[in-house]
Amino acid sequence: MVREPILTAVAITDLRPTQITVGMREVAAKRQRWREIAGKAGGKFLGKHMIPVVLGPKSRHYVVDHHHLALALHEEGVKHVAVTLIANLGALDQDAFWTVMDNRSWMHPFDSKGERRHYSDIPKRVSDLVDDPFRSLAGELRRAGGFAKDTTPFSEFLWAAPQILSPRQLSASETNLRTQHAQTSRERTLA
Repeated sequence: MVREPILTAVAITDLRPTQITVGMREVAAKRQRWREIAGKAGGKFLGKHMIPVVLGPKSRHYVVDHHHLALALHEEGVKHVAVTLIANLGALDQDAFWTVMDNRSWMHPFDSKGERRHYSDIPKRVSDLVDDPFRSLAGELRRAGGFAKDTTPFSEFLWAAPQILSPRQLSASETNLRTQHAQTSRERTLA
């Protein structure tokens, strides 16, 4: 059975992040791009760039991708974005919710120094995300052809993480993601 995506408009101020950091240079680039297209193709752009969310406790929408875009649009004065629901975990309590999010690699609770933090340290609003210059560096590297954009959640963190983390500091899921990403990259190179 194929399910149709569930689309909803949500106020950006109501979106809950699942990570602590973003690359502010990436946010600035997305703001600039938005300014270039907002007047003529803004609606079309927003329709193609829906924010994937997990519905969590208290029916809150937790962003699992496009944190940079959500913050950029918020800073540009956009009030609502279309979200697509990828899972409903609203029946879980807070601890169980974050455990599932972590096990599915739908969160990245690392600060700008690369230290794993408790889920309670994740900001409550996208406007409270903090800068991680390594995220911006990873974005520049991707644009320069250093690696391909990947649909794996938080895969861009893996390019910055080795600069600041030892393998022992990486969670098992991130180590697995790094291995999967490297294998996919090798397969693409060989194809």
